[in-house]
Amino acid sequence: MNIKEQIQLQPDWLKKVTVIHTQAKEAGGSFPILLPFAWDEVMCRQIEKESGPLLHIWRHPRAFVVGLRDRKLPYAEQAMDWLRGEGYDTAVRNSGGAAVPLDAGVVNLSLVLPNPEGKMDFHQDFRFMVSLLRQVISPWTDFVQDGEIRGSYCPGDYDLAIGGRKFCGIAQRRQARGFVIQAFVVVEGRGTDRASVARRFYEIASGGDSALAYPRVSDTSMGSLAELANVPSAEAFAQRTVEVVREAGGCLRESGPAELLNPEIEQTMTLLKNRYDR
Repeated sequence: MNIKEQIQLQPDWLKKVTVIHTQAKEAGGSFPILLPFAWDEVMCRQIEKESGPLLHIWRHPRAFVVGLRDRKLPYAEQAMDWLRGEGYDTAVRNSGGAAVPLDAGVVNLSLVLPNPEGKMDFHQDFRFMVSLLRQVISPWTDFVQDGEIRGSYCPGDYDLAIGGRKFCGIAQRRQARGFVIQAFVVVEGRGTDRASVARRFYEIASGGDSALAYPRVSDTSMGSLAELANVPSAEAFAQRTVEVVREAGGCLRESGPAELLNPEIEQTMTLLKNRYDR
């Protein structure tokens, strides 16, 4: 089932999908990595069924986002100190998934939707994001696999890969009113470089204790869409995402990081840092 077919299951969404695109020129700017995660949190609290879903497209120049389980490793703080020394902005996210390195070649998507009436099916929600990404990538390739890629960072059942090398991971967080599906898509650069950073983080955070549970990251597990499907740039991927949603009837709202900020989001950033980043 493609994204247009899925949107037709919810006809009210067809004309109400709003894309908030943090422009590529902002990707090299400076903003706290917790900002987009705080935005997700606030939008989940505020979203109404009548308002339709939101899709936020954003990039960060150099960050490393740690999962909740990663933060419990015995030397996680030392590992995060090492990352900061290497110039990474670090944070702990409260959605699912494990550690992810981010840079301007990684396009992040957050799809915020109102909770449906009746029984929730979180597997269907993941599949919604998967089908969207398949359509976005379709001009370059149709050979996209889904399913966990062993040896990747942030492994999960809804990893997306080409030729056995992962380029995308998906996580989810639910609240009473709405939920968010988050995807990181590695578009530019070398997957091996990012995998190497993630592997070093775990080496430090675990203290070399092989009995601990954490992803064993292999350099050969990750790839970028530039390497795997000749996608020309992160900006081309982002623009194609906007195009797919607009063709389905959605609208676009241009934005920079400063425009996402308001007192509630600033307060949420502080709460997330105090609650999880310790």
